[in-house]
Amino acid sequence: MDRRIERPHARRRKLLVRFGLGLAVAAAVAALWWFLPGSGSLAVDAATLRTAPVTRAAFADYVPLRAQVAPLQTVYVTAVSGGQVEALLASDGQAVAAGAPLARLANPELALDVASRSANIAGQLSSISGQRLSIQQSREQSQRDIASARNELAKAEALLRQKQILFDKQIVTAAALAPLRDEVAYQRARLDALTRSDREATKMLTDQASGVDATAGELRESLAMTRAGLAALMVRAPVAGRLTAFTLQPGQMIKPGETLGQVDSERAWKLTADVDQFYLGRVRNGLTAIAEIDGRRLSLTVIKVLPQVTEGRFRIELGFTGVPPTGLNRGQTLDVRLTLGADRPAVVAPAGGWLDAGGTTAFVLTGEGRAVRRAITTGRRNPDQVEVTSGLAPGDRIVTTPLATYAPYQTLLIH
Repeated sequence: MDRRIERPHARRRKLLVRFGLGLAVAAAVAALWWFLPGSGSLAVDAATLRTAPVTRAAFADYVPLRAQVAPLQTVYVTAVSGGQVEALLASDGQAVAAGAPLARLANPELALDVASRSANIAGQLSSISGQRLSIQQSREQSQRDIASARNELAKAEALLRQKQILFDKQIVTAAALAPLRDEVAYQRARLDALTRSDREATKMLTDQASGVDATAGELRESLAMTRAGLAALMVRAPVAGRLTAFTLQPGQMIKPGETLGQVDSERAWKLTADVDQFYLGRVRNGLTAIAEIDGRRLSLTVIKVLPQVTEGRFRIELGFTGVPPTGLNRGQTLDVRLTLGADRPAVVAPAGGWLDAGGTTAFVLTGEGRAVRRAITTGRRNPDQVEVTSGLAPGDRIVTTPLATYAPYQTLLIH
């Protein structure tokens, strides 16, 4: 039986075709494995990514701020007594001296009450004056009684001495001396009693006089306070400066304790600025800053840190180290550069949206069309740089595009 004999070159052709098909299938599988994202991977277009290198460079440790001009001191104008605005004596925005009248209030009820209380206090003070007079008269009467007793004793002793001389000459008998000795003893005892009584009365009257004086002082203070309530109907500037937020109108009713306006210090300014809470642990009193005003660089110092965080920011106050420039106005905004520390070399990466994820991870390009997530730690920041303390080295290249879209993924396949 005949059989077909294949030529050698045809057989080699079939083997080559089969080998080529095998290579094509293997290449297709490899391409699918390479280009199709696996678990934890995402294919991204290279045109949608921004990348930047990590370098070793001098880190400028500062933070830019947008600050507002504010008065160095603000004192509020408060109504001590309530009433109706009778007259305006100053206007909003006016420069005022300390104690200058700003407005006059009318309060008939208060005026009547002050008059009644003043009359009552005046009556009590009059009564106290009578008590003082009575105390003084008692002291004077006691002194007169003592003086009279001394006089009577002196007379009795003089008469006794005369009779004693006559007795010694045996002109009078002993019976004539006895009544005189008794009179001298009586007058001496009377003087001693009056003296003791005067000491006790003097102490008592002194205490009574002190109490009367204290009561009189309290009544005078009460009278002064009562009259001050009436005087407070004249609203005055507490300090010298610029009167602001003063919007009273004639006839307006004012309550006691109500804020009527404020007086801002003139030509004495400070700056206030809100700072990101990221810097809360690093900002302290005494740090220096620079403000740019009309091309001039002015030195500033942090004078107060208000640590309360509101909407992710806290507030600081900065004072001028020299004389503030002229022409500043309340509410004016200035660009300020707050220095947090000296410049020094560090491993730095460009600041960008990738830090919005917290600055704890970065996608690092591998050079094979991939970017792999890597854990890092960051330190100081400024608007252009972030200090990388671990996880990256100079020469690495990272994705600086915001990472929120890539949060679930560990690998980016870039094509």
